[in-house]
Amino acid sequence: MKEQPLWFKGEKWMVLTGLLGFALALVCGLGALLLGTDETPGSGMAKAFSFNAALGIFLLSTAAVSPYSGMGRKSRAFFRWSYIALGLYSYFAETVQHIRGVNPRFVTDGSAFDLAVANGFGMVALLLVAYYVVFAAAFFRKRASQLQRGVVLSVRYAMIAVMFSFIGGICISINGGRYVGLDGNLIWFHGLGFHALQVLPIIAWLAWRSAMTERLQRTLLHIAGVTFIGGLMAIGVQTLLERPLLEWSLLPLAALAFLVVTTAAGLRACLEAWRLKKGGSTLAG
Repeated sequence: MKEQPLWFKGEKWMVLTGLLGFALALVCGLGALLLGTDETPGSGMAKAFSFNAALGIFLLSTAAVSPYSGMGRKSRAFFRWSYIALGLYSYFAETVQHIRGVNPRFVTDGSAFDLAVANGFGMVALLLVAYYVVFAAAFFRKRASQLQRGVVLSVRYAMIAVMFSFIGGICISINGGRYVGLDGNLIWFHGLGFHALQVLPIIAWLAWRSAMTERLQRTLLHIAGVTFIGGLMAIGVQTLLERPLLEWSLLPLAALAFLVVTTAAGLRACLEAWRLKKGGSTLAG
């Protein structure tokens, strides 16, 4: 009999913090619809909508995989409450400042309060990265590998992708914006890597629910992880070359091919899980 999955175990408060992001995103989205996005604060509220939703998804994904980290109770609690505090400050800065019509990161001619919030936001961003590096490292230790191996393997690949996304975020801050040259846009590289935290563990969960052998499951997860990171890297290099993603050239086509293989791996895991469920239902009937 397979062991019960550990998703979200002990992470109620981080889950609630993630859900708060969706609530704030809803408020900001409604504000943007009512005020329009041509001028502030409407345009800023649209940005706050996407930020709050993205951070909410990130926190929920982190809460989902946290039980597989193998961290001790105290270490995990320290990470949890630190990240909740940093997440709450991020929600505050992004939402309140955009409602006021002020850029929470890059302030021009702002008040002392605006400068303090922006400086605090910069420090919070660095701490978000630093704490997550420690959290990610836990998945590569022996203690984590003694848990559900397929899930831990998928999270290891996801954490590598997340680190690249953090690098993309740091580049946006140093660059003073998302655009590189005339056509490069760092936001795609920055955003895509975080979605590895949803895509790869879901593939692992589907493979775990199938009748595939452990060796075949691991092969499938390696393929999914390598191709996801390969697609992310192709997007990153294309951006550094200051080229748009939507063009018929080698790197965008390579990124597309990599991500198609990742999708195919996910579909294979889904099909195998469905076959097992269907077979079990037939036997039960």
